[in-house]
Amino acid sequence: MTSAFNQIPYGAPPPDSWRVVPLKHLAKLHNGYVFKSDGWTDSGTPIIRIENLNGSESFNRSILALNEKHHVSAGDLLFSWSGNPGTSFGPFRWNEPGLYFLNQHIFKVSVEGCDKNWLYWSLRAATYWIERELTSGMIGMVHVTKEELSNVPIPIPPVDEQRRIVEFLDAETARIDRMTSARERQIAVLDECEYAQVTDELIPGSLTSPAGEWPWAWLPAPVDDAPLVRLGYIARLQSGLTIDGKRDLSGDVVTRPYLRVANVQADRINVDNVSNITVPANIADRSTLLAGDVLMTEGGDLDKLGRGTVWRGELEECLHQNHVFAVRPDGPRLDADYLSLMTRTVHGRCYFESTGVKTTNLASTNSGKILGFPIPLPSLKIQRLRVQAVQRKLNECARAKQRLRAQLQLLAERRQALIIAAVTGHLDVTTARPAHDRNL
Repeated sequence: MTSAFNQIPYGAPPPDSWRVVPLKHLAKLHNGYVFKSDGWTDSGTPIIRIENLNGSESFNRSILALNEKHHVSAGDLLFSWSGNPGTSFGPFRWNEPGLYFLNQHIFKVSVEGCDKNWLYWSLRAATYWIERELTSGMIGMVHVTKEELSNVPIPIPPVDEQRRIVEFLDAETARIDRMTSARERQIAVLDECEYAQVTDELIPGSLTSPAGEWPWAWLPAPVDDAPLVRLGYIARLQSGLTIDGKRDLSGDVVTRPYLRVANVQADRINVDNVSNITVPANIADRSTLLAGDVLMTEGGDLDKLGRGTVWRGELEECLHQNHVFAVRPDGPRLDADYLSLMTRTVHGRCYFESTGVKTTNLASTNSGKILGFPIPLPSLKIQRLRVQAVQRKLNECARAKQRLRAQLQLLAERRQALIIAAVTGHLDVTTARPAHDRNL
Protein backbone atom coordinates (compact mmCIF):
# COMPACT_ATOMS: atom_id res chain seq x y z
CA MET A 1 0.00 0.00 0.00
CA THR A 2 1.25 3.49 -0.80
CA SER A 3 2.78 5.55 1.98
CA ALA A 4 1.82 8.87 0.39
CA PHE A 5 -1.27 10.28 2.05
CA ASN A 6 -1.96 13.44 0.10
CA GLN A 7 -4.87 11.70 -1.60
CA ILE A 8 -7.24 8.79 -1.05
CA PRO A 9 -7.66 5.83 -3.42
CA TYR A 10 -11.46 5.53 -3.11
CA GLY A 11 -12.52 8.94 -4.41
CA ALA A 12 -11.38 12.24 -5.84
CA PRO A 13 -8.84 14.23 -3.76
CA PRO A 14 -10.53 15.99 -0.81
CA PRO A 15 -10.57 19.79 -0.40
CA ASP A 16 -7.26 21.49 0.36
CA SER A 17 -8.45 22.36 3.85
CA TRP A 18 -8.76 18.66 4.73
CA ARG A 19 -5.98 16.41 5.97
CA VAL A 20 -5.46 12.76 4.93
CA VAL A 21 -3.77 10.44 7.43
CA PRO A 22 -3.45 6.68 7.85
CA LEU A 23 -5.91 5.01 10.20
CA LYS A 24 -3.12 4.13 12.65
CA HIS A 25 -2.69 7.86 13.39
CA LEU A 26 -6.36 8.09 14.45
CA ALA A 27 -7.15 4.83 16.18
CA LYS A 28 -5.77 1.61 17.63
CA LEU A 29 -6.95 -1.80 16.44
CA HIS A 30 -7.41 -4.37 19.20
CA ASN A 31 -7.54 -8.04 18.22
CA GLY A 32 -10.41 -10.16 19.40
CA TYR A 33 -9.82 -13.26 21.47
CA VAL A 34 -9.45 -16.86 20.23
CA PHE A 35 -12.10 -18.67 22.23
CA LYS A 36 -12.01 -22.39 22.92
CA SER A 37 -15.29 -24.25 22.96
CA ASP A 38 -14.49 -25.90 26.29
CA GLY A 39 -14.67 -22.45 27.90
CA TRP A 40 -18.27 -21.74 26.84
CA THR A 41 -21.04 -21.64 29.37
CA ASP A 42 -24.61 -20.37 29.58
CA SER A 43 -23.84 -18.04 32.47
CA GLY A 44 -20.83 -16.11 31.22
CA THR A 45 -20.31 -12.95 29.19
CA PRO A 46 -21.63 -13.00 25.57
CA ILE A 47 -19.10 -13.33 22.76
CA ILE A 48 -19.67 -11.19 19.65
CA ARG A 49 -19.22 -13.21 16.46
CA ILE A 50 -19.51 -12.09 12.84
CA GLU A 51 -23.16 -13.18 12.58
CA ASN A 52 -24.04 -11.04 15.63
CA LEU A 53 -22.98 -7.90 13.76
CA ASN A 54 -25.98 -8.30 11.45
CA GLY A 55 -28.55 -8.67 14.19
CA SER A 56 -28.37 -12.32 15.26
CA GLU A 57 -29.31 -12.66 18.93
CA SER A 58 -27.66 -16.06 19.38
CA PHE A 59 -24.50 -15.69 21.46
CA ASN A 60 -21.95 -18.21 22.64
CA ARG A 61 -20.86 -17.44 26.18
CA SER A 62 -17.58 -17.65 28.07
CA ILE A 63 -16.47 -17.47 31.69
CA LEU A 64 -12.86 -16.69 30.74
CA ALA A 65 -11.30 -13.70 32.48
CA LEU A 66 -10.05 -11.47 29.67
CA ASN A 67 -8.01 -8.33 29.27
CA GLU A 68 -10.04 -5.11 29.17
CA LYS A 69 -9.16 -4.55 25.51
CA HIS A 70 -11.48 -7.47 24.64
CA HIS A 71 -14.47 -5.78 26.27
CA VAL A 72 -17.12 -4.28 24.01
CA SER A 73 -20.05 -2.13 25.09
CA ALA A 74 -22.67 0.08 23.43
CA GLY A 75 -21.11 2.83 21.34
CA ASP A 76 -17.94 0.98 20.42
CA LEU A 77 -16.69 0.93 16.83
CA LEU A 78 -15.85 -2.51 15.44
CA PHE A 79 -14.33 -3.76 12.19
CA SER A 80 -15.00 -7.27 10.93
CA TRP A 81 -11.79 -8.09 9.07
CA SER A 82 -13.04 -11.45 7.76
CA GLY A 83 -16.51 -11.77 6.27
CA ASN A 84 -18.75 -11.63 3.23
CA PRO A 85 -18.42 -8.54 1.01
CA GLY A 86 -21.33 -6.13 1.38
CA THR A 87 -22.76 -7.80 4.48
CA SER A 88 -20.43 -8.97 7.26
CA PHE A 89 -17.13 -7.37 6.21
CA GLY A 90 -16.23 -3.84 7.30
CA PRO A 91 -17.07 -1.37 10.10
CA PHE A 92 -20.00 -1.69 12.51
CA ARG A 93 -21.33 0.53 15.27
CA TRP A 94 -22.17 -1.69 18.23
CA ASN A 95 -25.29 -0.42 20.00
CA GLU A 96 -26.36 -3.35 22.19
CA PRO A 97 -26.49 -2.60 25.95
CA GLY A 98 -24.37 -4.64 28.30
CA LEU A 99 -20.83 -5.98 28.28
CA TYR A 100 -19.49 -8.33 25.61
CA PHE A 101 -16.27 -10.05 24.60
CA LEU A 102 -14.93 -9.93 21.06
CA ASN A 103 -13.89 -12.94 18.99
CA GLN A 104 -10.77 -13.13 16.83
CA HIS A 105 -12.38 -12.15 13.51
CA ILE A 106 -13.31 -8.65 14.66
CA PHE A 107 -11.16 -5.66 15.61
CA LYS A 108 -12.19 -3.18 18.27
CA VAL A 109 -11.33 0.30 16.97
CA SER A 110 -10.30 2.67 19.75
CA VAL A 111 -10.66 6.16 18.25
CA GLU A 112 -8.29 8.89 19.40
CA GLY A 113 -7.89 11.50 16.66
CA CYS A 114 -11.34 12.28 15.25
CA ASP A 115 -15.08 11.92 15.79
CA LYS A 116 -15.97 8.23 16.21
CA ASN A 117 -18.96 8.41 13.88
CA TRP A 118 -16.88 10.23 11.26
CA LEU A 119 -14.36 7.39 11.36
CA TYR A 120 -17.20 4.88 10.94
CA TRP A 121 -18.37 6.53 7.71
CA SER A 122 -14.78 6.99 6.49
CA LEU A 123 -14.14 3.28 7.03
CA ARG A 124 -17.43 2.47 5.31
CA ALA A 125 -16.24 4.41 2.27
CA ALA A 126 -12.82 2.77 2.45
CA THR A 127 -14.39 -0.69 2.69
CA TYR A 128 -15.73 -0.43 -0.86
CA TRP A 129 -12.14 0.09 -2.02
CA ILE A 130 -10.73 -2.60 0.27
CA GLU A 131 -13.21 -5.14 -1.09
CA ARG A 132 -12.30 -4.23 -4.65
CA GLU A 133 -8.52 -3.84 -4.38
CA LEU A 134 -6.99 -5.49 -1.33
CA THR A 135 -9.18 -8.62 -1.46
CA SER A 136 -9.29 -9.08 -5.25
CA GLY A 137 -8.97 -12.74 -6.21
CA MET A 138 -10.48 -14.01 -2.95
CA ILE A 139 -13.47 -16.32 -3.32
CA GLY A 140 -16.38 -16.20 -0.88
CA MET A 141 -15.36 -14.61 2.41
CA VAL A 142 -12.67 -11.94 2.22
CA HIS A 143 -10.23 -10.61 4.78
CA VAL A 144 -7.81 -7.76 5.36
CA THR A 145 -4.75 -7.81 7.61
CA LYS A 146 -4.23 -5.55 10.60
CA GLU A 147 -1.30 -3.87 8.87
CA GLU A 148 -3.28 -3.23 5.67
CA LEU A 149 -6.20 -1.75 7.60
CA SER A 150 -3.92 0.36 9.79
CA ASN A 151 -2.52 2.02 6.67
CA VAL A 152 -5.84 2.82 5.02
CA PRO A 153 -5.91 6.60 4.36
CA ILE A 154 -8.65 8.54 6.15
CA PRO A 155 -9.71 12.09 5.16
CA ILE A 156 -10.07 14.52 8.08
CA PRO A 157 -12.13 17.72 7.66
CA PRO A 158 -12.61 20.28 10.44
CA VAL A 159 -14.59 18.91 13.41
CA ASP A 160 -17.75 20.91 12.69
CA GLU A 161 -17.79 19.62 9.13
CA GLN A 162 -17.26 16.05 10.33
CA ARG A 163 -20.39 16.33 12.45
CA ARG A 164 -22.49 17.89 9.65
CA ILE A 165 -21.52 15.11 7.26
CA VAL A 166 -22.17 12.41 9.88
CA GLU A 167 -25.65 13.82 10.57
CA PHE A 168 -26.40 13.94 6.85
CA LEU A 169 -25.19 10.38 6.19
CA ASP A 170 -27.05 8.97 9.19
CA ALA A 171 -30.31 10.44 7.88
CA GLU A 172 -29.84 9.71 4.19
CA THR A 173 -28.60 6.14 4.55
CA ALA A 174 -31.45 5.41 6.98
CA ARG A 175 -33.85 6.58 4.27
CA ILE A 176 -32.18 4.33 1.69
CA ASP A 177 -32.25 1.44 4.16
CA ARG A 178 -36.02 1.88 4.64
CA MET A 179 -36.56 1.75 0.88
CA THR A 180 -34.29 -1.29 0.64
CA SER A 181 -36.22 -3.09 3.39
CA ALA A 182 -39.49 -2.33 1.63
CA ARG A 183 -38.22 -3.84 -1.64
CA GLU A 184 -36.90 -6.91 0.18
CA ARG A 185 -40.29 -7.41 1.84
CA GLN A 186 -41.96 -7.18 -1.57
CA ILE A 187 -39.65 -9.88 -2.92
CA ALA A 188 -40.47 -12.06 0.10
CA VAL A 189 -44.19 -11.60 -0.61
CA LEU A 190 -43.64 -12.63 -4.24
CA ASP A 191 -41.80 -15.73 -3.02
CA GLU A 192 -44.84 -16.62 -0.92
CA CYS A 193 -47.10 -15.99 -3.93
CA GLU A 194 -45.02 -18.38 -6.04
CA TYR A 195 -45.26 -21.00 -3.29
CA ALA A 196 -49.04 -20.64 -3.13
CA GLN A 197 -49.53 -20.57 -6.91
CA VAL A 198 -47.49 -23.72 -7.52
CA THR A 199 -49.40 -25.55 -4.79
CA ASP A 200 -52.84 -24.36 -5.88
CA GLU A 201 -52.32 -25.26 -9.55
CA LEU A 202 -50.70 -28.66 -9.04
CA ILE A 203 -52.71 -29.89 -6.05
CA PRO A 204 -56.05 -28.04 -6.06
CA GLY A 205 -57.52 -27.85 -2.57
CA SER A 206 -54.25 -28.11 -0.63
CA LEU A 207 -54.47 -24.54 0.61
CA THR A 208 -58.21 -24.43 1.23
CA SER A 209 -59.39 -27.91 2.17
CA PRO A 210 -56.69 -30.29 3.44
CA ALA A 211 -58.23 -33.61 4.44
CA GLY A 212 -56.18 -33.96 7.63
CA GLU A 213 -55.75 -37.70 7.04
CA TRP A 214 -52.64 -39.52 8.20
CA PRO A 215 -49.86 -39.63 7.09
CA TRP A 216 -50.14 -36.66 4.69
CA ALA A 217 -52.52 -34.44 6.65
CA TRP A 218 -51.83 -31.41 4.45
CA LEU A 219 -53.20 -33.06 1.27
CA PRO A 220 -56.83 -32.72 0.14
CA ALA A 221 -59.01 -35.79 -0.21
CA PRO A 222 -57.76 -37.97 -3.09
CA VAL A 223 -59.59 -37.87 -6.40
CA ASP A 224 -60.01 -40.76 -8.81
CA ASP A 225 -58.18 -39.16 -11.73
CA ALA A 226 -55.10 -38.29 -9.64
CA PRO A 227 -54.16 -41.25 -7.41
CA LEU A 228 -51.31 -40.84 -4.94
CA VAL A 229 -48.35 -42.79 -6.35
CA ARG A 230 -44.96 -43.43 -4.80
CA LEU A 231 -42.21 -41.83 -6.91
CA GLY A 232 -40.27 -45.10 -7.04
CA TYR A 233 -43.06 -46.66 -9.14
CA ILE A 234 -42.86 -44.01 -11.87
CA ALA A 235 -39.19 -43.04 -11.89
CA ARG A 236 -35.78 -44.51 -11.22
CA LEU A 237 -32.96 -42.91 -9.30
CA GLN A 238 -29.38 -42.75 -10.56
CA SER A 239 -26.55 -42.23 -8.10
CA GLY A 240 -23.50 -40.17 -8.98
CA LEU A 241 -19.80 -40.87 -8.65
CA THR A 242 -17.19 -39.95 -6.08
CA ILE A 243 -13.77 -38.44 -6.62
CA ASP A 244 -11.24 -41.17 -5.84
CA GLY A 245 -7.56 -40.39 -6.23
CA LYS A 246 -6.72 -44.10 -6.00
CA ARG A 247 -9.01 -45.12 -8.87
CA ASP A 248 -7.24 -47.09 -11.61
CA LEU A 249 -7.12 -45.00 -14.79
CA SER A 250 -4.89 -47.25 -16.84
CA GLY A 251 -7.64 -48.73 -19.00
CA ASP A 252 -10.47 -47.25 -21.06
CA VAL A 253 -11.08 -43.81 -19.53
CA VAL A 254 -13.03 -40.70 -20.48
CA THR A 255 -12.81 -37.04 -19.42
CA ARG A 256 -16.15 -35.34 -18.98
CA PRO A 257 -17.84 -32.40 -17.19
CA TYR A 258 -18.62 -33.12 -13.54
CA LEU A 259 -21.67 -31.53 -11.88
CA ARG A 260 -21.33 -30.89 -8.15
CA VAL A 261 -23.80 -29.90 -5.42
CA ALA A 262 -22.77 -26.24 -5.76
CA ASN A 263 -23.94 -26.28 -9.39
CA VAL A 264 -27.50 -27.31 -8.50
CA GLN A 265 -29.52 -24.28 -7.42
CA ALA A 266 -33.11 -24.24 -6.17
CA ASP A 267 -34.57 -23.34 -9.56
CA ARG A 268 -31.71 -23.56 -12.06
CA ILE A 269 -28.46 -25.27 -12.97
CA ASN A 270 -25.28 -23.16 -12.82
CA VAL A 271 -22.71 -24.49 -15.30
CA ASP A 272 -20.36 -21.49 -15.17
CA ASN A 273 -17.74 -23.25 -13.04
CA VAL A 274 -18.18 -26.93 -13.91
CA SER A 275 -14.85 -28.78 -13.85
CA ASN A 276 -13.85 -31.97 -15.70
CA ILE A 277 -13.11 -35.38 -14.26
CA THR A 278 -11.37 -38.43 -15.74
CA VAL A 279 -12.91 -41.82 -14.87
CA PRO A 280 -13.17 -45.32 -16.35
CA ALA A 281 -15.71 -45.45 -19.16
CA ASN A 282 -17.90 -48.04 -17.43
CA ILE A 283 -18.26 -45.80 -14.35
CA ALA A 284 -19.08 -42.79 -16.55
CA ASP A 285 -21.83 -44.78 -18.27
CA ARG A 286 -23.55 -45.30 -14.91
CA SER A 287 -23.40 -41.62 -13.91
CA THR A 288 -24.16 -39.72 -17.13
CA LEU A 289 -27.04 -37.24 -17.00
CA LEU A 290 -29.80 -37.30 -19.60
CA ALA A 291 -31.99 -34.37 -20.60
CA GLY A 292 -35.17 -34.58 -18.53
CA ASP A 293 -33.49 -35.87 -15.36
CA VAL A 294 -34.66 -34.12 -12.19
CA LEU A 295 -31.70 -33.31 -9.95
CA MET A 296 -31.99 -33.31 -6.16
CA THR A 297 -29.17 -32.68 -3.70
CA GLU A 298 -28.56 -35.01 -0.78
CA GLY A 299 -28.05 -32.25 1.77
CA GLY A 300 -28.34 -28.51 2.36
CA ASP A 301 -30.68 -26.00 3.97
CA LEU A 302 -33.83 -27.64 5.31
CA ASP A 303 -36.18 -25.39 3.32
CA LYS A 304 -34.44 -26.42 0.06
CA LEU A 305 -34.12 -30.13 0.81
CA GLY A 306 -35.56 -32.29 -1.98
CA ARG A 307 -36.06 -29.29 -4.28
CA GLY A 308 -35.94 -30.69 -7.81
CA THR A 309 -34.35 -28.94 -10.81
CA VAL A 310 -34.69 -30.25 -14.36
CA TRP A 311 -31.50 -31.02 -16.27
CA ARG A 312 -32.02 -29.93 -19.87
CA GLY A 313 -28.76 -31.19 -21.35
CA GLU A 314 -26.83 -27.98 -20.66
CA LEU A 315 -23.54 -29.90 -21.12
CA GLU A 316 -23.03 -32.97 -23.27
CA GLU A 317 -22.27 -36.26 -21.52
CA CYS A 318 -22.11 -34.58 -18.13
CA LEU A 319 -21.46 -36.69 -15.03
CA HIS A 320 -22.75 -35.90 -11.54
CA GLN A 321 -21.44 -36.07 -7.99
CA ASN A 322 -22.63 -38.78 -5.62
CA HIS A 323 -24.31 -36.11 -3.46
CA VAL A 324 -26.53 -35.17 -6.41
CA PHE A 325 -29.35 -37.62 -7.16
CA ALA A 326 -30.67 -37.85 -10.73
CA VAL A 327 -34.34 -38.89 -10.79
CA ARG A 328 -35.31 -40.17 -14.25
CA PRO A 329 -39.11 -40.05 -14.74
CA ASP A 330 -40.99 -42.70 -16.70
CA GLY A 331 -41.78 -40.50 -19.72
CA PRO A 332 -45.26 -41.83 -20.61
CA ARG A 333 -46.49 -41.43 -17.02
CA LEU A 334 -44.56 -38.59 -15.35
CA ASP A 335 -43.50 -35.22 -16.74
CA ALA A 336 -40.12 -33.96 -15.49
CA ASP A 337 -41.31 -30.37 -15.02
CA TYR A 338 -44.38 -31.61 -13.14
CA LEU A 339 -42.13 -33.55 -10.74
CA SER A 340 -39.77 -30.59 -10.32
CA LEU A 341 -42.63 -28.22 -9.52
CA MET A 342 -44.27 -30.78 -7.23
CA THR A 343 -41.22 -30.60 -4.97
CA ARG A 344 -41.90 -26.85 -4.57
CA THR A 345 -45.50 -27.29 -3.36
CA VAL A 346 -46.64 -27.29 0.26
CA HIS A 347 -46.85 -31.07 -0.09
CA GLY A 348 -43.26 -31.35 -1.33
CA ARG A 349 -41.89 -29.04 1.35
CA CYS A 350 -43.81 -30.76 4.15
CA TYR A 351 -42.72 -34.21 2.99
CA PHE A 352 -39.01 -33.50 2.67
CA GLU A 353 -38.80 -31.32 5.77
CA SER A 354 -40.58 -33.94 7.87
CA THR A 355 -38.51 -36.86 6.56
CA GLY A 356 -35.12 -35.10 6.38
CA VAL A 357 -32.38 -35.77 8.91
CA LYS A 358 -31.63 -32.47 10.63
CA THR A 359 -28.35 -31.29 12.13
CA THR A 360 -27.43 -27.93 13.68
CA ASN A 361 -27.10 -26.04 10.39
CA LEU A 362 -28.04 -28.49 7.63
CA ALA A 363 -30.37 -31.32 6.72
CA SER A 364 -30.08 -34.38 4.49
CA THR A 365 -32.22 -36.92 2.69
CA ASN A 366 -31.48 -40.22 0.95
CA SER A 367 -32.51 -42.24 -2.07
CA GLY A 368 -35.13 -44.22 -0.16
CA LYS A 369 -36.94 -41.10 1.02
CA ILE A 370 -36.82 -39.54 -2.44
CA LEU A 371 -38.27 -42.67 -4.04
CA GLY A 372 -40.89 -42.79 -1.28
CA PHE A 373 -42.21 -39.31 -2.16
CA PRO A 374 -45.98 -39.71 -2.81
CA ILE A 375 -47.15 -37.81 -5.89
CA PRO A 376 -50.70 -37.06 -7.06
CA LEU A 377 -50.60 -38.53 -10.59
CA PRO A 378 -53.18 -37.25 -13.08
CA SER A 379 -52.78 -38.04 -16.78
CA LEU A 380 -49.69 -36.78 -18.59
CA LYS A 381 -51.87 -34.30 -20.52
CA ILE A 382 -53.24 -32.78 -17.32
CA GLN A 383 -49.74 -32.67 -15.78
CA ARG A 384 -48.47 -30.63 -18.72
CA LEU A 385 -51.48 -28.29 -18.73
CA ARG A 386 -50.94 -27.60 -15.03
CA VAL A 387 -47.22 -27.02 -15.59
CA GLN A 388 -48.03 -24.47 -18.32
CA ALA A 389 -50.48 -22.65 -16.04
CA VAL A 390 -47.94 -22.55 -13.20
CA GLN A 391 -45.15 -21.39 -15.47
CA ARG A 392 -47.15 -18.43 -16.74
CA LYS A 393 -47.69 -17.23 -13.17
CA LEU A 394 -44.08 -17.90 -12.19
CA ASN A 395 -42.88 -15.89 -15.16
CA GLU A 396 -45.00 -12.93 -14.02
CA CYS A 397 -43.52 -13.16 -10.51
CA ALA A 398 -40.00 -13.50 -11.93
CA ARG A 399 -40.40 -10.32 -13.98
CA ALA A 400 -41.64 -8.43 -10.93
CA LYS A 401 -38.74 -9.71 -8.79
CA GLN A 402 -36.26 -8.81 -11.49
CA ARG A 403 -37.48 -5.22 -11.43
CA LEU A 404 -37.29 -5.12 -7.64
CA ARG A 405 -33.76 -6.52 -7.63
CA ALA A 406 -32.76 -3.89 -10.18
CA GLN A 407 -34.09 -1.25 -7.78
CA LEU A 408 -32.12 -2.83 -4.92
CA GLN A 409 -28.96 -2.63 -7.02
CA LEU A 410 -29.60 1.04 -7.78
CA LEU A 411 -30.22 1.76 -4.09
CA ALA A 412 -26.95 0.04 -3.15
CA GLU A 413 -25.08 2.04 -5.79
CA ARG A 414 -26.74 5.24 -4.59
CA ARG A 415 -25.76 4.48 -0.99
CA GLN A 416 -22.14 3.82 -1.93
CA ALA A 417 -21.85 6.93 -4.13
CA LEU A 418 -23.44 9.10 -1.43
CA ILE A 419 -21.06 7.88 1.28
CA ILE A 420 -17.93 8.27 -0.84
CA ALA A 421 -18.92 11.71 -2.14
CA ALA A 422 -19.73 13.00 1.37
CA VAL A 423 -16.65 11.50 3.05
CA THR A 424 -14.29 12.87 0.40
CA GLY A 425 -15.78 16.38 0.52
CA HIS A 426 -17.40 16.31 -2.92
CA LEU A 427 -20.98 16.65 -1.70
CA ASP A 428 -22.04 19.90 -0.04
CA VAL A 429 -24.27 18.59 2.71
CA THR A 430 -25.16 22.10 3.85
CA THR A 431 -27.22 22.63 0.68
CA ALA A 432 -28.60 19.08 0.47
CA ARG A 433 -32.33 18.81 1.03
CA PRO A 434 -33.11 17.33 4.49
CA ALA A 435 -34.41 13.76 4.46
CA HIS A 436 -37.46 14.68 6.58
CA ASP A 437 -38.64 17.03 3.82
CA ARG A 438 -38.81 14.22 1.28
CA ASN A 439 -41.51 11.69 0.56
CA LEU A 440 -40.45 8.04 0.67
